[in-house]
Amino acid sequence: MRPLDSADPHGFLAAFFTAFHHDLVHGDEDAETVVDRYHTPDVVQFADGHRMDRDKLIAHTRPTRKHKPSLTVEVHDALADGDRIAARYALHVRDRGRNLKVEVSFFGRFAPEGRLRSAHMLTRTLPREQKDTA
Repeated sequence: MRPLDSADPHGFLAAFFTAFHHDLVHGDEDAETVVDRYHTPDVVQFADGHRMDRDKLIAHTRPTRKHKPSLTVEVHDALADGDRIAARYALHVRDRGRNLKVEVSFFGRFAPEGRLRSAHMLTRTLPREQKDTA
């Protein structure tokens, strides 16, 4: 993990999510080890109102490990202030023959070494081929 570089929050977020996904899908380590590398033990995330602590996050990774989807991260906007990042990005996912685009509005806090401490996310999933009309 690299520490948060507030001069380049775009690159930091893209690298964070890409590396986490790669280690989870292509690595040999157990899910707990991978989650702990990228998240603090007291991590709490809210995605679309659903709360996930460390244990729920680990459970959430199991289908990802099983299906091994491909992922690319496209960061549109990102601002950092100390340990906080606000961003708008898209996850492009290919999973079981489906192409999806997940648009994310993200507000997160990171530990000094670059692990995620907390996050609030709002998401919208679209078929990748669909054009955004907004």
